[in-house]
Amino acid sequence: MATQMFEGRGHAAVYQKYRFAPGKELQQTILSYLREKRASPAELVVDVGCGSGQGTRFLAEHFKKVVGTDISEAQIQAARDAPSPPNVSYLVCPAEELPFEDASVDLLASFTAAHWFDTEKFMREANRVVKPGGCVAISTYTVDMSLRYGNCSEKLTKVFRESWDQLLKYSHERVKHVLEDYKEIFEALPFPDKKRITDIFDKIPMTVAGVVGYLESVSPYQVFMKNDPEAAKSLLQETEKRMLETMGVSSRETPVEFWVRHVCVLGCK
Repeated sequence: MATQMFEGRGHAAVYQKYRFAPGKELQQTILSYLREKRASPAELVVDVGCGSGQGTRFLAEHFKKVVGTDISEAQIQAARDAPSPPNVSYLVCPAEELPFEDASVDLLASFTAAHWFDTEKFMREANRVVKPGGCVAISTYTVDMSLRYGNCSEKLTKVFRESWDQLLKYSHERVKHVLEDYKEIFEALPFPDKKRITDIFDKIPMTVAGVVGYLESVSPYQVFMKNDPEAAKSLLQETEKRMLETMGVSSRETPVEFWVRHVCVLGCK
């Protein structure tokens, strides 16, 4: 069964506020692949492990009917509470037990979630629900991240990565899939027509507050908070303080460029 790390309402609210939608380069990678592979437009698209719906809403801009699924009721409630177009709906269910008919899904997508699934069971389910000629797009952003601001980008990235390194001590063993660029997930995909792209770089507009909020939203931080709440809060405060000092600004709403590398596993049944 899937590993459940994003259950609480407080965490879901932070996740909704600070998790970014798929970047433009990742979006174009997925859309270009679908144009290349699909002769007919996708009718039903399912976003598995949708969290609070950032990827689901991107898919809704391009496809007729999109269903976001997640095992967490709190995440699905956060997704439903956010403004969504009328062609989007959300369901609470495990990734390994999708409530769709055999061969009914045109595109099965997942954004920064598949490492939490039981890979073998999820792939079996993907094979069951995807139509012949249907596609999968399973992506994640990696820990290969950097910040850019004026002439202090290198120092700013160093501050961010030092904080990340502290959080990674609290990461779940399943994060290894991310650290290995979804290699095992790619190998487990049961479609012979498949590829894995590991060099998709996206620039995400953020603020200092947004970067610190992103750190608060990640699963290792939530584990850190349970183990040592004071130290966890102190890490975020210190990160913000060091970022502002490095940039020579006082406002946490100062814009920065957040660069992230994505990995995407694509397949056609």
